[in-house]
Formats: sequence, structure tokens, C-alpha cells
Amino acid sequence: MNATEHGAPRRPLAVSIVAAFLFAATGISIIVGFSLLFPGWLLDRIWSLNPAGAAMFQSIGPISGLFLLMLGAVISQAARGLLHGSKWAWRFTVSLFTVDACGDIVSYFIIHDAIRTITGVMISSAFLYTLCRRHVRDYFFHPAVMLGD
Repeated sequence: MNATEHGAPRRPLAVSIVAAFLFAATGISIIVGFSLLFPGWLLDRIWSLNPAGAAMFQSIGPISGLFLLMLGAVISQAARGLLHGSKWAWRFTVSLFTVDACGDIVSYFIIHDAIRTITGVMISSAFLYTLCRRHVRDYFFHPAVMLGD
């Protein structure tokens, strides 16, 4: 394991990649959330990419937009925490991808889209595998890493 001069392990590239993905998810959550809260903007064009998702979110009402904005804020903080080696961020992100994979499996029984289910489970599983590799876990649970915990 590579270590910095202070004895703390260096951040694995995988952590930066997962954090970048979470920052991208933050952006998407914010855009979609604003689109739901303030319909009629130019952002409404994004719904042509997922009309079924649009119908589902719109049936819930504006509260779904508020939920997505809050989710974006939490995910953004988790991404920052990952970059700083915070144990809570690692635990939260592992939980997030576990819940996402389970949600993909449950959604199969609702929408019967095997391709979407398999793709979602594979992506979440890849992130879980990456986060649970020994050198990545060691970055978060090394005694010299005490940032934010």
C-alpha cells in the first residue's frame, strides 16, 4: 500500500472514480429535481429521455422534486466524504449501492425490464466490489485516517 509521508494511505484511484460518479449523480438529481419543482422550463426536454420515469415522478407531485434535491445534497456530501477518507461516507456509499441494486431487482417485478435490471445490478455490483476491495477499505479504516469521523 502506498502511504503519504504522514503514514496515512494514499487515496486509491477507485475512490476518486466513485466520487466522480456520485458528483455526476448529484448533478442529475438537481436537474431533475428542479425540472419537477418548476415545470415548463427548458429542462422539460430531458423527460423525453425517460417518459415512463417522467410519468411516475409527476404522479407523485412536486414532493418528488424536493426529495431529489435533498438526495442530491446528501450524495454530494458523501462524494466529498469519500475524497476525504471518511468512514461514514464509505458506509453510506456501500449502503446506497446495495439499496440501488435491491431496488433494481424489485423493479424487475414491476416493469419486467430484464435489460435495465441486469444493467443496474451489474453497475451497482461493480461499485460495491470496488469499494470493498482491501486497499480501498484500508484507505477508510486505516488508523491514520481520522478526517471527518
